Amino acid sequence: MDNWEAAYKKWRSFQYLEPSLKKELENIKDNKTLEDAFYKELTFGTGGMRGVLGPGINRMNIYTVRKAVSGLVNYLKVNCVNVRDRGVVVSYDSRYMSQEFALETAKVLGDFGIKAYVFNTLHPTPLLSFAVRYLGTVAGVMITASHNPPEYNGFKVYNEDGGQITPDEASDITAAIQEAGDELIIPYMEEKDLEEKELLTWIGSEIDNAYLECLEQISNLNEDERKQDKDLQIVFTPLHGTAYDLVMKGLHQLNFNDVEVVKEQAEPDPEFSTVTSPNPEEHQAFSMAIELGKQSGADILIGTDPDADRLGVAVRNEAGEYNVLTGNQLGSLLLDYILSHSGQALLANGRMLKTIVTSELGRKIADYYGVKTIDTLTGFKFIGEKIRQFDATGETFVFGYEESYGYLISSFARDKDAVQAAVFASEMAYYWKKQGKTLHDALNELYDRHGYYLEGMSSLTLKGKEGSEKINAIMKTFRKDPLTAIAGLQVEQIEDYDSGERTIVGSEQSTEQIDLPQENVVKYKLEKDSWVCLRPSGTEPKIKCYFGVCGSSKQESGDRLEAMKAYMDNRINQM
Repeated sequence: MDNWEAAYKKWRSFQYLEPSLKKELENIKDNKTLEDAFYKELTFGTGGMRGVLGPGINRMNIYTVRKAVSGLVNYLKVNCVNVRDRGVVVSYDSRYMSQEFALETAKVLGDFGIKAYVFNTLHPTPLLSFAVRYLGTVAGVMITASHNPPEYNGFKVYNEDGGQITPDEASDITAAIQEAGDELIIPYMEEKDLEEKELLTWIGSEIDNAYLECLEQISNLNEDERKQDKDLQIVFTPLHGTAYDLVMKGLHQLNFNDVEVVKEQAEPDPEFSTVTSPNPEEHQAFSMAIELGKQSGADILIGTDPDADRLGVAVRNEAGEYNVLTGNQLGSLLLDYILSHSGQALLANGRMLKTIVTSELGRKIADYYGVKTIDTLTGFKFIGEKIRQFDATGETFVFGYEESYGYLISSFARDKDAVQAAVFASEMAYYWKKQGKTLHDALNELYDRHGYYLEGMSSLTLKGKEGSEKINAIMKTFRKDPLTAIAGLQVEQIEDYDSGERTIVGSEQSTEQIDLPQENVVKYKLEKDSWVCLRPSGTEPKIKCYFGVCGSSKQESGDRLEAMKAYMDNRINQM
């Protein structure tokens, strides 16, 4: 008998199996689906665990959540102090079972005698990060699958600093989860008993109000200007997620009052029924916002993903049409706006953080203002970890961003924050409008000054056990047989973040160490300031290929980028 069959039979024979899961399990007739549900335990990593809802150890359900909480508690008891007194804060988004999983988390915490602070309504991920720091809890749990399809949900853990857990923390938590025992019999406490023993506290408006106070303080507007109505027309879509209330309050407290919301996308909806994908990275998610913008003549369109940690922005181009900015473009604009309004003392000690697959335009902008750039591995957890280190070194965090629409303006939260970014992007658009310019004009000025940087990304989805094996084989091939040229551009350096080595290619080839954690990533640095980076996604069954180029014009950069993408797509598809 295969291991998956043994796990499946254990679930089928468990007499107390939750009724809806039992019924769903009985309705699965094909072995391939059953194998995928039971062939392994749901993977836990730095982003926690994320998967399809349903029965099985490789699915998101009350049993896999309970086991994850049990393991987390055992980790916390070893690695943190005053765990019971400090407690854990729990939040959730608009997905199916999110509120139920949040309560299940509190029930298992309560059985250990650990207090749970649970938001009484759905809330954005950055509010969870903020709440950990505000309440001084030992950890935070966010029930979310971000912008994954509707059938997904997830369990995301934050450390006591309010940041996503690091690889070392994730490894230790994973080990503790594996030692937690049979997921079907994890003990838990009933909700009424939690409340009677004061082990469950429902969070009301206190955290929101404290967050909004911090949000107002990051504005570059002077006190008189904050009180004035702003001549800026905004269209906002929360894409059926959690951001509506806080983004609107954040805008209104700075008197951005001309805000129209896409009504069809304002209410939480676990089906995300008006979009193909609830992801502001996908331009189709802006279709309704663009239509509303055309009707109202809006200056800026802003859209947040379901858990409100990613922001997309669209602005008018030279032809008067709305153009959705890439994450790199918006990040570059935000960075320039921040640094151009910063004093010399801040600039001298300032640090800008970006990931290894984020545009090099950010580095050029930081250099222009005399600010040091620090690269991190992909994932905002590494940016949060660096900010934590700054608390000890005395360096000053000025901005952090990644190409996948994640931005952090101020470190009162320690994860990417679309609420901060939405309000700040609106303020930035207002600033440029006063100069008679759009954000598109401002972006072109950056290109004129620093070079026309352009980036792209291709991905290949490979689901299930076979897909995971194929992704590993592709990465192995690019290590074993490294490329010497890509689309006619010579490779100058190869960075293998798994081995931690950078190879300098040339007549006298040499190697040097990379001062970053181990990660399954390979990056090729090419001539003419171009690069290609390969990495498996940490949250989806995909292998991703990132590209960056710099030319003297949009046409030159576009042609170079397309040639590189075509070359790499063809190479990967032939494997």
